[in-house]
Amino acid sequence: MYNRYWGFIKDPIYGYIKVTEFERDIIDQEAVQRLRRIKQLCGAEYVYPAANHTRFEHSLGVMHLAGLAAQNLPVQLSEDDIAKLRLAGLLHDLGHGPFSHVFEPLLYRFLGKTHEDMTIEVVKNSSVADIIEDYGFNPEEIGMLAVGRCSKAPAYMNQIIHGTVDVDKLDFLVRDSYHTGAGYGSIDIYRLIYTFGIIDGELAVDYTALPTLESFLLARIQSFRTIYYHKVSRAVQIMLGKAIEIAAEDMKTPFFRSIDEYIALDDYTMWSLLLEHEEASKLIRDIASRRLLKCAYERLYFIEDRLLVSLLANESVKRRIESEIASTAGVEQSMVFVDAPSLPSVPYAHIMDVEAYQIPVFRVGLDGTISRYRLAEASQLVSVFKSFMNIVRVYTYKEARDKVFEASKKILGSPTLSELVSY
Repeated sequence: MYNRYWGFIKDPIYGYIKVTEFERDIIDQEAVQRLRRIKQLCGAEYVYPAANHTRFEHSLGVMHLAGLAAQNLPVQLSEDDIAKLRLAGLLHDLGHGPFSHVFEPLLYRFLGKTHEDMTIEVVKNSSVADIIEDYGFNPEEIGMLAVGRCSKAPAYMNQIIHGTVDVDKLDFLVRDSYHTGAGYGSIDIYRLIYTFGIIDGELAVDYTALPTLESFLLARIQSFRTIYYHKVSRAVQIMLGKAIEIAAEDMKTPFFRSIDEYIALDDYTMWSLLLEHEEASKLIRDIASRRLLKCAYERLYFIEDRLLVSLLANESVKRRIESEIASTAGVEQSMVFVDAPSLPSVPYAHIMDVEAYQIPVFRVGLDGTISRYRLAEASQLVSVFKSFMNIVRVYTYKEARDKVFEASKKILGSPTLSELVSY
C-alpha cells in the first residue's frame, strides 16, 4: 500500500516530517539522493556562512506542505490525490542541474529546456519511474504535476505545487531565512495554507488572511534583495556561470548525453570538471580564494521602466553593452559583466513579476455569498509593492572598479543618490 506509514524525518523547520514506505522508496533513489549535493542557495554561503542547505531538505519540506495543503482544502481529495501531491512536492526540484539556477542558461542554450522540463524527464526516465509504477501511479502524470502542468489534475492541484502562492515558495522563504539568518521568513505559512480556498477551480486565499498574504509578498521582496540577488551571491553565481559557459563552449556539450549522466552531475562533480579545464579553472580558483567580482555600478529601474531590463535578458544585447563599457573603461571585455534579474539565470526572478499581485482573494459574506478580488484590489499595501524596482548591475574585478563605474555611468546613466547609498 502506498500510504503505509514508515517513519519520521527530523526537520529544523517543521519538527518531524511523516514519511510513508512509498515515499521512502522514492527518497532512496539516486535521482533524489543527488539533491543532497546541490545547494539550495548557490553563492549565498559567501555572504551567510550557514547557508549550506540543499535541495534535498527543501524537497522534503515541500512534500510536507503539499500534503498539509491537500488535507485542508475545502474539497475532499482522495487518498490517491493526496499521495500524488506529496510526491509531486518531493520531486519538484529533481531537474535542477549543478549549482541550481546557475546551470539553467546552459540547459536552455543547448537543449531549449528549463530545469522544470528536466524534472519531467528525470521522473519519467530514471529508477524513480519504476517505483512510481510499482505503487500504481503514472510517472508522466506525476512528473507533470511536479511542475504544475498536469492537464489530468484540477488547476488548484497544479497551483499548490507551482503557483503564485505555492508550497515551494512557502518552504524556501522560511527555510532560506532560517539558514541565512536574514530574518525575513517569519511568515505564518500555516495561516495561509489553512485559508486556501478554491474559486472557479483555482487556488485562492481567504480575505481574512490578507495581512499574512501581505507579509508573504513583503518577505519575497526583502529576500530577493538581501539573499537571492545579494551582490556577493550574484558575483559567485556569475563567475560559476561564466566558467560553465567557457567549458561547455570548448567541449561543445552541456556535459551530459543521457538522463543517467545528468543525474551524475552535482555541485561536487561539476566543480571538479571545471577545475580540470584550463581557462574555467581560473574562475573556480578565484572563487575558492574569494577573489570575487565587485559590483561597480547599480541602477534601479521601476516597473514602468522595464524596457532596458527586458533588453538585458537578451544575451547578445548584454554582450554588446559589456563590450561598450569595457572599451570606454579601457579594460578587456572579459573583465566586465552586466547582470539583470531576468530568467532563467537568476533564482526566483519571477518574484519581481507584477503578476504576483493578481493572486485571487475571496470573501464570504454574511449571507454566504462569495466575492472574488485580485489581491491588488483588496490591499492598499500591495498597490505600493507594485512599483517595486528591477535592478541592473555591472560587475568587474577590484582593480578596474573605478574605471568601469565611470564608463557604466556614461552608457547606462548616473545612479541616483539612493542607489549610491546602497553600496
